[in-house]
Amino acid sequence: ARETIEALQGSYRLLVITKGDLLDQERKVAQSGLGEMFDAVEIVSEKTAPVYVGIFRRRGVAPEAAMMVGNSLKSDVLPVLALGGWGIHVPHDLTWSLEHEIAPEGQPRLRTVNDLGALPALIGSIEAEG
Repeated sequence: ARETIEALQGSYRLLVITKGDLLDQERKVAQSGLGEMFDAVEIVSEKTAPVYVGIFRRRGVAPEAAMMVGNSLKSDVLPVLALGGWGIHVPHDLTWSLEHEIAPEGQPRLRTVNDLGALPALIGSIEAEG
């Protein structure tokens, strides 16, 4: 993850949006050693389209310009797709079963990568598509 974040830093505004207990999530971000690499950390109780709209509005990001990268289709990817943004699914074997969802067919702004290391090249190809 560190190499990918370093590759994207400076070219994009990077936010961590995580849900759960405030103190627990703050501890996890601090333990990761990656928190300082992000422009902001947002800890929410739920990840829904209205919550994302509020975050994007506060950060001055148009929803259709946003790209959410995460392992949960249900909480990370689908709400941002519903707002017209990009959703990048990074499947993970340990994703909580309540977060599983079936990927929508024919969604042009949905992509899947099996490794975060593929993210910079994927973003480059999306930008090249224009």
